[in-house]
Amino acid sequence: MTTRRTRWTSFVSDEERRGSLHEDGNPAHRCRVEHDGATLLVHLSGEDGDGWTTLAVDRRTRVWAVGQAPTQRAAATRAVDLLRAGAANPAPE
Repeated sequence: MTTRRTRWTSFVSDEERRGSLHEDGNPAHRCRVEHDGATLLVHLSGEDGDGWTTLAVDRRTRVWAVGQAPTQRAAATRAVDLLRAGAANPAPE
């Protein structure tokens, strides 16, 4: 049995979309980070660009929640709703 080696790549800035990143070599796989004074949101598209996963983090407590949906807005809304409803995961101690 051989061990398959993987090559790590990075997300690079997307010159056409301010504030967005895409996987180096795969522009359909996007990442975007936004925040306000209370919450940090990390949006990650599917590998082929379809669907979104959003990680919402409470900046004060570091409690987090994840939402998934077909659109970035819907995934973010789901994650923030879970965070605010207390259905989130505690920060590590």
